[in-house]
Amino acid sequence: MGDLVSYASNGGTSDGYLAEPAAPNGRAVILIQEWWGLVGHITDVADRFAAAGYVTLAPDLYHGVKTSEPDEAGKLMMGLAMDQAAKDMAGAAAYLAALPEVTAGVGTVGFCMGGSLALWSATLSPHIKAAVGFYPAVPWERMSPQWTNYAGKAAQFHCSEEDGTSAAAGIQQAVAAITAAGGTTEVYDYPGTHHAFFNDDRPEVYAPAASAAAWDRTLAFLDTHLG
Repeated sequence: MGDLVSYASNGGTSDGYLAEPAAPNGRAVILIQEWWGLVGHITDVADRFAAAGYVTLAPDLYHGVKTSEPDEAGKLMMGLAMDQAAKDMAGAAAYLAALPEVTAGVGTVGFCMGGSLALWSATLSPHIKAAVGFYPAVPWERMSPQWTNYAGKAAQFHCSEEDGTSAAAGIQQAVAAITAAGGTTEVYDYPGTHHAFFNDDRPEVYAPAASAAAWDRTLAFLDTHLG
């Protein structure tokens, strides 16, 4: 359904996978990858968002590199230049906001590493009104988010049991900071689930019922907060 595109990123250019809906609903989504890179699962999810009416752009934060090996994925995640990732996500937000079919707000959705980056991205761009983080897994210290920028914005968290549910310190820290900034939060726990329970390319962790519930909650949240 989608195509690879280039877009402006703070004086340079970045690439990503753009999925455009046949019947746009006016809203847009920046879809942030897991630590594997811009792999087939992410482009498939982008297509799912497009089928639901959202113009969706998945930035290639590893700039052409991807892997299926956990050790290599860990190295790629730890080597990710956060300043460049910030530019790539803010540039994606500006690109989407300028499209004629995007007449409402822009949101971000991410998984694992991308869950944390999606939540961070709402502090980086005025175009991003809402963020959804699935089992966010990057320490906030690597990003130093300015949580005060969440004033008037919204965040949704989907937490696996394996990661410690919403009681995990990182989740509690983010929820408290966003609330203190004047933002709103929704937090969901999924009992019995593993990390990456939404990834249907990984049968060892995929949880169909939890994934379906999280998907419905994500769409309802975006519909509410993107106008």
